[in-house]
Amino acid sequence: MAKSYKGIYRPSYPKKYVGDPNRIVYRSLLERRFMLYCDRTEDVVNWASEEISIPYISPIDKKLHRYYPDFIVKTAKGRKLIIEIKPYRQTSQPKAPKRKTKAYLREQLEYIKNNAKWKAAKAFCEDKGFEFKIITEKELGVY
Repeated sequence: MAKSYKGIYRPSYPKKYVGDPNRIVYRSLLERRFMLYCDRTEDVVNWASEEISIPYISPIDKKLHRYYPDFIVKTAKGRKLIIEIKPYRQTSQPKAPKRKTKAYLREQLEYIKNNAKWKAAKAFCEDKGFEFKIITEKELGVY
């Protein structure tokens, strides 16, 4: 399982990065691994991290919020993708324990909020000609 980790990514190919290449922040080792992939893969023409905002209504407080997807990627074949990096366990509904703990309730709320974000991202992508993908440690080859 990936540990939580934060830092500044220094790209080998800063011209591929859309935005300020000196301010690329990763919030997990999974995000850092994906940054390395984008930076070093020839098929990735350009990429950005948390550079767009997608409005969504949170089902928890019924208010408008902004979702900043982890990455935007454009490939040599013209594919445009919005990528969200998440640990696999956060991509499905948490299993209810016998005793409903605070941790379970927190995970449940996070899952509900993430689903609203992802639904908004999918609609945004359909409208703009992008693809939306959630990438986990499984796709990144981290176990």
